[in-house]
Amino acid sequence: MNTAFRAFIVPARRRSALWRLVLGIVVMVVVILAWGAAQIGAVYLWGGRTGAREALAGMVEPEAPGGTILLLATFIGMAVAPVVAARLLHGRGLGSLVGPWARAARHFGWAVSLVGVVYLISIGVTGLGNPPEPNLTPGVWVRLLPLALVLVLIQTGAEELIFRGYLLQQLAARFPWRIVWLVLPALVFGALHYDPATAGDNAPMIVGSAAAFGLVAADLTARTGSLGAAWGLHFANNVAALLIVATKGTITGLALYVTPYAADDVEATGALIAADALVLVAIWAILRWRLRS
Repeated sequence: MNTAFRAFIVPARRRSALWRLVLGIVVMVVVILAWGAAQIGAVYLWGGRTGAREALAGMVEPEAPGGTILLLATFIGMAVAPVVAARLLHGRGLGSLVGPWARAARHFGWAVSLVGVVYLISIGVTGLGNPPEPNLTPGVWVRLLPLALVLVLIQTGAEELIFRGYLLQQLAARFPWRIVWLVLPALVFGALHYDPATAGDNAPMIVGSAAAFGLVAADLTARTGSLGAAWGLHFANNVAALLIVATKGTITGLALYVTPYAADDVEATGALIAADALVLVAIWAILRWRLRS
């Protein structure tokens, strides 16, 4: 355990009893559900029963901008949840979950820049394969882009605060074994991506891919002592997957293009997942080598 990571988990050591972690998870679930209920309530007050029903349908199948915006807005509650749990159960705030702000911002920028460069190189070397299909018109996409970027920033930040912030820190404060604080949250993160209704036979591969991402993000957090690199990697990856070229049949409402194949296409999606895994390993290796606390 390096010096930066030891400093990162110091705030979690002060109140590291397991019952606090368990109760913290309960608090997070309550906050997330309460925020979701508040969203639906606000839609109901605005558009009545029909509006609420249409909003729910749009969130379940987020193929239009409105439904996708509402879906991504649910992550506001997820972002608030670990902050509330950390404050109530452990007496610490947002800064303790993120790590040193200057370092986090610097590493966030490095990760976003590197992902952009690697993706451009990979496209230049391999081409686009099956050309993507137009989705939103460029004018509509540009108008929605500022809001979309903010929502993706919140969405990825929320997941990092929970999995690489709160859970990783509290487990590391209690257990010295990497299999507990590094692997366990990554496996949970992967399992939450299990969606056989959308991905069909590809669902286990997507779970494995998400778990691998969780391992990479956790390792970068342990390496740097902040969420910056993991958050930047997550943000850049989701901007590409949600706002530029989204997989058909998934969250496509804010994407400029969609793939010509759906998420349950075993041949096309399976090959893409394998290629993405190689790119992820390359990005992880470069970031791990380059970034220091």
